[in-house]
Amino acid sequence: MGQPIPFTDVNFKLAVVHELMYNQGLLPRFRLTEYAVEQGFTYNAWSGEVVPAALAYFAALEVPVELAERITKIEMDGGNKIYLEIAPGWDGEDELFEINEFADLRHFPNLKSMTLFYTGDEEPLEMLRARGIDAAWV
Repeated sequence: MGQPIPFTDVNFKLAVVHELMYNQGLLPRFRLTEYAVEQGFTYNAWSGEVVPAALAYFAALEVPVELAERITKIEMDGGNKIYLEIAPGWDGEDELFEINEFADLRHFPNLKSMTLFYTGDEEPLEMLRARGIDAAWV
């Protein structure tokens, strides 16, 4: 595959990777339990805290630019597999995985729908809708 997508917001990247990895099966599945054994570390499976090695894995994961056209929707949800692989006991009640920067939209011309974690600010929804993206809060 070619060049990786140069993401600016790690949470935007996580939402894209979730779609490609867990929904479409286009990236190899990450399983924290297996990764911890392979890398020789332990973690608290009940903690809502980020497992640094898991987040580092996803931050370093290269997403080939050829896959960008496959992203037509992003559906963020507290039960998404990717978030529970990074913070196994996360309850979805904080801002841990909220998207703060939308510059990465430029890489996804086929993106038509986004469901986002609530940030308390209507500006992101308005900006997305102005770009023709159906946008809503979870």
